[in-house]
Amino acid sequence: MDRVVVTGGAGYIGSHVCKALAERGLQPVAVDDLRTGRRDAVRWGPLEQVSVLDMAAFTAVLERHRPLAVLHLAGLIMAGESVERPLDYYADNVGGMISVLQAMTAADIRILVFSSTASIYGVPQTCPVAEDAPLAPINPYGASKAMCERIIADCAARTGLQSIALRYFNACGADKDGGIGEMHRPETHLVPLAIRAALDPGFVLDVLGTDYDTPDGTGIRDYVHVSDIAAAHVLAFDHLRAGGLGQPLNLGTGTGFSVREIVAEVERQTGCRVKVREKPRRPGDTPVLVADSTLARQVLGWKAGHSTLAAMVGSACVWHRAAGWAD
Repeated sequence: MDRVVVTGGAGYIGSHVCKALAERGLQPVAVDDLRTGRRDAVRWGPLEQVSVLDMAAFTAVLERHRPLAVLHLAGLIMAGESVERPLDYYADNVGGMISVLQAMTAADIRILVFSSTASIYGVPQTCPVAEDAPLAPINPYGASKAMCERIIADCAARTGLQSIALRYFNACGADKDGGIGEMHRPETHLVPLAIRAALDPGFVLDVLGTDYDTPDGTGIRDYVHVSDIAAAHVLAFDHLRAGGLGQPLNLGTGTGFSVREIVAEVERQTGCRVKVREKPRRPGDTPVLVADSTLARQVLGWKAGHSTLAAMVGSACVWHRAAGWAD
């Protein structure tokens, strides 16, 4: 069976990518140091408990499995934390990217799909935001991802590396079968926190900013189901394997939902009131951030088929009722 290495394959998005690859008839090899990943989320292929920062160990994994490609999702992901720990974010995200590319070069693997982020746009001047918008990240997390994209582009120009950077907007939801879902430690994302505020008597959701220039005063974001993001990775791999050109691609729906709309949907799905505490907005947060994903549709034939608000919140509710919470 043809193999594909998924770094961060024990994580939230990585585990969904592994399942999508297996359903495509490929064997995913999850590479994860398990600092934040979950061993029980690795179900569709072997786990190599290796840090991508250990270039020699990661090269050995590639030489042992001889994958067709690397799908690189490993790294630190919390924008707010990155402001407090900038060196950690540059070391992990940029250092990890360099190590992955060095290992791929040593093992002669030339297809890379990279997990990027909408955070590289910072506060965009126009919305929906397209891939040709200026990159102006406002925190070390976004800056580290933008730097990774630059490093990939420079390597591609020199070595012929085939690559696609997938710029996620707000991933949410859980696998339709209920076996894997979102459980970060600590959790910082709106949908799981709103669900917790509905189901956990002792937890209150902080709503950061109620005075934005939006219909209900709260920030609007583009949410996309994690299974749709996983499907995009498989399509990107297929595209590159067939000789298609690489480029950055946004992954979003083009439709935004406000914090209050998310809260209302969680209350509808759970039948419980979401306990909220209103707080001032965070510096640098934009009122609206919505994707223009036209290129992903044109290049990959991708569509966000699972990303209705009801499906995203409903699948997350099923997962969290079964799985509990990770503090």
